[in-house]
Amino acid sequence: MGIVVHIYYTGKDGSARKFAEEMISSGIVDAVRAKEGNLKYDYYFPIDDKETVLLIDKWTNQQALDMHHKSDLMPRIADLRTKYKLKMSVEKFEYV
Repeated sequence: MGIVVHIYYTGKDGSARKFAEEMISSGIVDAVRAKEGNLKYDYYFPIDDKETVLLIDKWTNQQALDMHHKSDLMPRIADLRTKYKLKMSVEKFEYV
């Protein structure tokens, strides 16, 4: 069973977009994509909400997602989220 996670990052004055840009430029996104079990890690920008970024994160199974959450990348992601003063909401879906 696969896992899809939607993470909505919301900030002010374009901070969510800057967060996504730094995630990419710092190499964190490429590092997550290289993790075993990662199938997708892409950012999207809602057309009607300029202060939110949507991350769609797809994994082969819960174990792969758990390993990602225990990795050394998570503190770096959390630091950037703090730097840009973002709020976050999460939706998780399982599929067959």
